[in-house]
Amino acid sequence: MTEAAIYSHAIAQPASRPSLSARTKIVATVGPACSSPEQLAALVAAGVDIFRLNMAHGQLDEHTETVRAIRQLSDRTRPLAILVDLAGPKIRLGQLVQDPLLCRRDVELEFVRGETAQGPLQLVSNYDRLVDELDIGDPVMLADGTVRLMVTQKTADSVKCRVLNAGDVRSRQGINLPGAKLSVPALTDHDRKCARWAAEQQADLISLSFVRSPRDVDSLRQLLKQHGSQATVIAKIEKQEALQELEQIVRAADGIMVARGDLGVEVDVAHIPLFQKQIIRVCNQWQRPVIVATQMLDSMQRLPRPTRAEVTDVANAILDGADACMLSGETAIGLYPVESVETMTRILLAIEPSLVRAASPSAPPSDDPNSALTHPVTQSVVFGAGRISDHLKAKLVVMVTRTGATALIASNYRSQIPTLGVSDDEATLRRMCLYWGITPLRGAPCADVRKLLAYIDQWGRQQQILKPRDWVVLVTGSGLEPGAHNVLFVHEVPGTKS
Repeated sequence: MTEAAIYSHAIAQPASRPSLSARTKIVATVGPACSSPEQLAALVAAGVDIFRLNMAHGQLDEHTETVRAIRQLSDRTRPLAILVDLAGPKIRLGQLVQDPLLCRRDVELEFVRGETAQGPLQLVSNYDRLVDELDIGDPVMLADGTVRLMVTQKTADSVKCRVLNAGDVRSRQGINLPGAKLSVPALTDHDRKCARWAAEQQADLISLSFVRSPRDVDSLRQLLKQHGSQATVIAKIEKQEALQELEQIVRAADGIMVARGDLGVEVDVAHIPLFQKQIIRVCNQWQRPVIVATQMLDSMQRLPRPTRAEVTDVANAILDGADACMLSGETAIGLYPVESVETMTRILLAIEPSLVRAASPSAPPSDDPNSALTHPVTQSVVFGAGRISDHLKAKLVVMVTRTGATALIASNYRSQIPTLGVSDDEATLRRMCLYWGITPLRGAPCADVRKLLAYIDQWGRQQQILKPRDWVVLVTGSGLEPGAHNVLFVHEVPGTKS
């Protein structure tokens, strides 16, 4: 099938049937391998819910065209969210004299000031305070941790390091400094520029790299607020300092990304599985959606099938409680972007039925009434809806929501019953693309319950998930309790008229 045919097929399809769709959401990174409208449509048909734009690569005018293509595709198919991933204060090597430079074991390399090296064994960086903030004994990791150095000497203008693990390094590659306390700001000038652009583009989610404290999250939120953006703020956990303030960061953010690439360099890689479980557990406790990222199907950049270990990795993320899994190079630059998404979808569908539903909603473990995302009445009504839908073996649950918060509470149940999030706000529909098990449905008449139920009946029959005498459970608000969804309807699908 040609790209044009794939595109025509994809936009002709209605919203995917929630009974046959993966509940765990799929994030796909946009890059040269999938940037055309036809390629993006093929990824949507394969199961993508959120497209990630990596601000570490590409120009803003290129990203603007991508946003336009995604929005047009969303209008023709189903709600799709856009995640703008800010690069953060990534410290990188400057220009090397020898490129690549072979770092032999026990050879001494020297960090000097500036961004262009003058000698073959000199290293420079884009962070002008690096020489000041390194101390004797500090580890320095280059090339994603494949080359390891240790600081042995320090002067006013240079730092000497001994090579512990040999390998090649290239200009502009990343530098990781595990345990070092750096004064680099959380938001660089480039990040601020990209955040302002994201606000103008009405991006749905914006993630901040190398978060070290909740103050970093607050800085981004204030910047977005100044530019009229209500985007979901995602904090990327990839620093040791972030792990030390994990709960505070989770509470400050709207969502979390387990960014295992840099995290696996900042900490002992052997601890990554435990840290992943810890981060997901805290996110589940505080009702924050969590994305697991980095190398999930990495071999599919080159091969049409994943390794067994990669399949197991994706499965474990789902079993740990992740709301979404992210593909990076697999879709951005890989040879098999559509196959990668299709494979991810197959794994999700195979594993999700084994999830054990939560016995009760995971209310935040705090006595602070302001810590919850929603009104306590809403929490209780959603809990009741879950129990009733289980008891009746309902075929569909519907959450009417203004901001998406009610749907987020429902997603914490990990229910196998298809759940719709309906709203008259398009931004809310796109926001729900991140919530586990929630299918955002546009066009439903939210203000009138009778019309809404009639709409759901018709939609459910068309999607072949409802038939006469099936039960539908609906949660909405009466308006009598400010800020609360305090009404629960149990609806029986009527028979067809003769």
